[in-house]
Amino acid sequence: MRRLREFLFVRHRHNWVLLFRFAVVGASGVLVNLLTLVAVKKLGPSFDAALVGLPGTEFNVRWYHVYSTVAFLVANLWNFQLNRTWTFRTTRHARWWGEYWPFLVVGLLGQVVGLVLLTLLMHLDSPVHLPTSVLDDSTGFRTRLYWAQLIVIAVVTPISFVLNKLWTFAAVRSHHPDLADPSHAQAALAEEEAANAPVPDRPRRAT
Repeated sequence: MRRLREFLFVRHRHNWVLLFRFAVVGASGVLVNLLTLVAVKKLGPSFDAALVGLPGTEFNVRWYHVYSTVAFLVANLWNFQLNRTWTFRTTRHARWWGEYWPFLVVGLLGQVVGLVLLTLLMHLDSPVHLPTSVLDDSTGFRTRLYWAQLIVIAVVTPISFVLNKLWTFAAVRSHHPDLADPSHAQAALAEEEAANAPVPDRPRRAT
């Protein structure tokens, strides 16, 4: 048991720190996501209305798919900037676009999974759709779309964390192995500077 605790909470302490910071950023991103969703829902057509049919199928792209995607894009940009400056602290070691495009790709992959789940939760013919008897869209707290979006975020966030940690910010950590741990960041940079510093010439002995 002692070795297990040491393995989880000592050797991998920096991962817990990163996960905590990522979760805080994610929580703020949830708020941004939902606020954006509320705004576009109020400005646009009924969220359950069909927008365009999918060729060769009986399914439609509905406005709630569009609203969810817009909310995702806004929250994705928000989360990236905070993760870059606070969670992984890579602003001085990588270019903005060089890190953003893999972060966006990871987010888009999660969004595809999220849209499938969102459809299952929203479509009345789905076996796992949210109950309309309780969530009858009469008020904000009883709007199916909002609760479905929360469930999607809860499912997709852990996947995004793992993929972003392993891929998006991997290039920086490959050059700065301890930079991911905030408590070791300064030591890592100091060691690198010392290693790269020129070696002074030794004084010659008089002969």
